[in-house]
Amino acid sequence: MADKEVEILLVEDNLDDVELTLHALRRDHMANQIHVVRDGEEALAFLFDPRKPDHAHLKLVLLDLKLPKVDGMEVLKKVKSDPRTRRIPVVVMTSSREESDLVRSYDLGVNSYLQKPVDFDQFRGVVKQLGLYWLLINQPPPPAGGGAGAKP
Repeated sequence: MADKEVEILLVEDNLDDVELTLHALRRDHMANQIHVVRDGEEALAFLFDPRKPDHAHLKLVLLDLKLPKVDGMEVLKKVKSDPRTRRIPVVVMTSSREESDLVRSYDLGVNSYLQKPVDFDQFRGVVKQLGLYWLLINQPPPPAGGGAGAKP
């Protein structure tokens, strides 16, 4: 898969949740390319790879919070504090029911926060709605540094 074609970055360490998310996105043709990483360190390496300075192709990051190596909060903090990536929409999809996680995610700049449904059909429906909104309905800003008049 060519990185320049990636539309969604899925950051998830639970293999079952990865499969459910991929199934839902592919079943409803929500994205052409989905790149999956299994921990926060891999996510940061993908997002800040110096060989890929332009993330215009990346339309959405689906981010779990409870990740090995580097937790999701740290990934979110780095993404939203860097001018190269801060405009990329980040949706936290987590099983956490902690109000402090919700509040901290919004304080760090998350675009949306969702608790993962346990039921398969509900999970698939939520992912479909996410795809519809963030990939088709939402009007994103131009990527940082891209387009006429773009400001960091």
